[in-house]
Amino acid sequence: MAAAFVFPGQGSQAVGMGKALAANFPAAQAVFDEVDDALGAKLSATIFEGPAETLTLTENAQPALMAMSLAVFRVLQAEAGLDLARDAKFVAGHSLGEYSALAAAGTFSVADAARLLRTRGQAMQKAVPVGVGAMAALIGLEFDTAVAVAAEAAQGQVCQAANDNGGGQVVVSGDKAAVERAVEIAKAKGAKRAMLLVVSAPFHCALMAPAAEVMAQALAQVKVNAPAVPVVANVLAGPASDPADIVRSLVAQVTGTVRWRESVAYMAGAGVTSFYEIGAGKVLSGLIKRIADGATTAAVGTPDDVAAFKAGRN
Repeated sequence: MAAAFVFPGQGSQAVGMGKALAANFPAAQAVFDEVDDALGAKLSATIFEGPAETLTLTENAQPALMAMSLAVFRVLQAEAGLDLARDAKFVAGHSLGEYSALAAAGTFSVADAARLLRTRGQAMQKAVPVGVGAMAALIGLEFDTAVAVAAEAAQGQVCQAANDNGGGQVVVSGDKAAVERAVEIAKAKGAKRAMLLVVSAPFHCALMAPAAEVMAQALAQVKVNAPAVPVVANVLAGPASDPADIVRSLVAQVTGTVRWRESVAYMAGAGVTSFYEIGAGKVLSGLIKRIADGATTAAVGTPDDVAAFKAGRN
């Protein structure tokens, strides 16, 4: 029974996540302390106590979600004897979750991952003035149709598929007027729903090019190890193990499509039958069930989830 460990992206954050974990397991508290030290700020206080609007800021949400995922992961190592190289065939993460996956696999230290994600969050926010860009969810259209909708809506502006989440859920991103046009075109083409999302910037589109340059420079400054198991990269929808390939895919990811549907399909096709979502929420578990027929999923983010994971291995 092959397993993959997957790591959630932005939107899964919630005030209080990880608090019980840190209170019950020293391995979890150590991760939050490590992230605080790396950033020179008490991000853990914001994670545990809020306020929500501070945690939701992109520059905070990104390292916070990584901290939460790595806290859970370290607890599974300490309490359940998890050995990634032995127990997993792949790791993968949704957008920023790819950094969490890589930190879990030993490609980045937790401290470097925290600093990279703070830089990534700040660079993405600065790349486009507030109000200039937008994102919209198109529900009930196949990916190829959504791509055609985005192309028709662009009209000389940027509008492209940002997330192919699976289950007929595609997110488009770009200039606000173009994305608004995409919503109307999608409805005319039979989308069940099409709506603007409440986001702070138009992620994963060409408008993010300045942020991609920042990340190329930031990634050049950190030590990048080969992962313990291959990472299924968002922009490749296939495995990467070579550090240079991993860095290239992370830079491309800033402006490229998160190919989550294809990534899950790749892992399932390679024999993965069990997916463990490590960190906050259960968003990826829901998506995976719609993509990989017969796959089992388990979200691990609380002390009870850790106990269930441990029991399932005995």
